[in-house]
Amino acid sequence: MARPARGAEVLEMAQEMIFRAKTIEELRQAQAVVLPLAYGLSLEETARAIGRSVVWTCQLRNRFLAGETVGDGQRQRPGGRRRENMSVAREREVLEPFLERARTGGILVVPQIKVELETALGRGMALSSVYNLLHRHGWRKLAPDKRHPQSDPVAQEAWKKNSQKP
Repeated sequence: MARPARGAEVLEMAQEMIFRAKTIEELRQAQAVVLPLAYGLSLEETARAIGRSVVWTCQLRNRFLAGETVGDGQRQRPGGRRRENMSVAREREVLEPFLERARTGGILVVPQIKVELETALGRGMALSSVYNLLHRHGWRKLAPDKRHPQSDPVAQEAWKKNSQKP
C-alpha cells in the first residue's frame, strides 16, 4: 500500500489556486496537490487525470509544497548567451561604422565585417558566427536581383548591338 499523501497544510491554498489558475500548467499543479489529498487518488491515478507522467506529477506536487508555483516565475529557466564572445553593447559598438555606411547607401561585405570583429575580439571566428551576430542585430542579407548595382545599361545595349553577327 502506498504511503499517505503529504501536504494537508496547503490543501486550501491548492483548492483556491484551481479557481484562480490562468494557465493549464497552474491548474495541473494545483490538481496534482488536491486530487491525492481531497479525493485519495494515488500518484499514478493523479498523473493519468491531469495528463502528465508520474515523475512530472511528483515534481509539480513537490514544487507546490516547497512554495514554488508554476506561474510565479521563481524558477529560472536556462537561457541567455552563456558562451558569448562580446556583450551585445560591444557588438553594437563594433558594427556602428558599418551601420553608418549602410545608412548612406554603401554595400556591406560580410568578410570585411568578419575582419573587424576578429580584430575587436583578438582571435578568429567562424563566418557563421558573424551571420548569427548580424541576425541578432536585425540585419539581413540583401542581394541585388538580376542586375549588378554598378552595371551600365547603356554600355550593355551598345555591346549587344555591336556583337550581333550579320
